Amino acid sequence: MGFLVQVVFLLANIVSSAVRGRVERELSPECRQFLYMGTPPSGLVHHSLQFICQRYNKKPRYVTLYNTADRIPIYSAYTFKRTDGEKCADVPWMFEPQLSTTSETEEMQPFPRGYMHMNFEDAQAVLDDYTNAILYERGTLNPDEHQDDPDDKAATYTLTNVVPMVPYFSDAVWNRQAHIIRRRLNNYCRGTAYVVTGVTTSGKMIRRDNMNRIAVPTYLWSAYCCVDFDHNTPYNERYRFPSFAYYALNDPGTTGVVEVSVQKLKEFLRRTTYVNQNFQIFVGDCIPAASRMTQ
Repeated sequence: MGFLVQVVFLLANIVSSAVRGRVERELSPECRQFLYMGTPPSGLVHHSLQFICQRYNKKPRYVTLYNTADRIPIYSAYTFKRTDGEKCADVPWMFEPQLSTTSETEEMQPFPRGYMHMNFEDAQAVLDDYTNAILYERGTLNPDEHQDDPDDKAATYTLTNVVPMVPYFSDAVWNRQAHIIRRRLNNYCRGTAYVVTGVTTSGKMIRRDNMNRIAVPTYLWSAYCCVDFDHNTPYNERYRFPSFAYYALNDPGTTGVVEVSVQKLKEFLRRTTYVNQNFQIFVGDCIPAASRMTQ
């Protein structure tokens, strides 16, 4: 590990006074629309986390909690859009000017050519970090196939939405599960589906120029919440609503994901990443208030 956990902040109080743009002390209402009940996950513990309201073409697209020390997102939170799963083509990889102290824009931008200012590289990953990282590829937490609008798809191609994934794991395991979730939510979720996809802590780093640059997450996980679903859904899918989750080991030997309830995922993450006992992905675990009262 390249850091020590020294200071504990709940997500709602994460502050970076030196950063401009949409890296915020508290998420604005236009960015909370991507979160169930407008509330981000709580109880994560780290000293280098910053919210990013990911903006593209003059609109917010989703929310990321970014680790500027390890230069990877802790999670991306987005609303699923009913889609045919078609991939976005010819979109350049982008970076977040919001993480630079010299930023004059709130929107992600294509990587410029030539010299990159050190302040830029300090806070986020850059394309050069992945150039010689032959054991890993760029894997998105908010995948373009879970979006429908071309601009929403394009907005997923920023390195602040990317973590290093083992190629076989990414292609044969993680992306395959994204297809399954897309079909499930397409078919049975009537209302808005809120998705949070994140990572656990890491024991490995991608190095460049003899420096630790990007943490490689040990596990990836994802959870969705859809309280307005088709109650005539077949039983083999019905029990996966209103919420469900899964996780998998980021390893070439991984053969599949482990599908679990949101409650079980929370238990798993308490053992594998920096969260406290108040950790919560969705308010009330995505159980509607009326249902909680009858339990």
